[in-house]
Amino acid sequence: MASYGRDSKGTHPSPGRLTGLQRSLRDIFGRGIVADILLWENKILSAAILSGVTILWLLFEVAEYNFITLVCYILCFLMIILFIWSKTAGLIPMSPPRIDEIELSESTCIFVFTNLNWLLKQFYEISCGKNLKLYILILAFLWVLSIVGEYFSSLSLLYFGFLCLETLPALYVRHQEEVDHFAGKSTRDMLRLFNDFNSKVLDKIPRASAKEKKYQ
Repeated sequence: MASYGRDSKGTHPSPGRLTGLQRSLRDIFGRGIVADILLWENKILSAAILSGVTILWLLFEVAEYNFITLVCYILCFLMIILFIWSKTAGLIPMSPPRIDEIELSESTCIFVFTNLNWLLKQFYEISCGKNLKLYILILAFLWVLSIVGEYFSSLSLLYFGFLCLETLPALYVRHQEEVDHFAGKSTRDMLRLFNDFNSKVLDKIPRASAKEKKYQ
């Protein structure tokens, strides 16, 4: 029987547990700005990022803008805005942003490179075949992804992956009980089907007895 882990009180949770994770999604995402974005704790920032990525996808895929051309247009627009803003600072109530306000923080860089190193380490360990089942699963996933990539552009696949990453965790947190119940029911149904197949088909396949194997 599948194990679903234990909750904080040391008791077994209900089978409706989706993944049996012993940590919350917020702990997994680092309890920082990334968690706020993916779980929509900061709704303005999350909506702004999703809108910006969607606009970029529409410009590249629908309007068919060239990447270099679009980047140059954006940089030109930003340069004009910053030039006007800095020259009219006395007339506008808001002062232009300082350079230290737009620098990447040290914690953000540490988070990015820490997770990048973790991904590289996991890829190496999986490639070495320490977990054969996971190795085969990853190979199958990459093979299926390569087939899907022949019918969709790389940018569309990246956008779809980003869309899932920014929406599914938040939806799961808001509808956790319903999702866990459905996932637990699906898991039990799959286990029941497998047990039925095992008892009705696999167990009826004739096998050689121990004595027959000995004399073969």
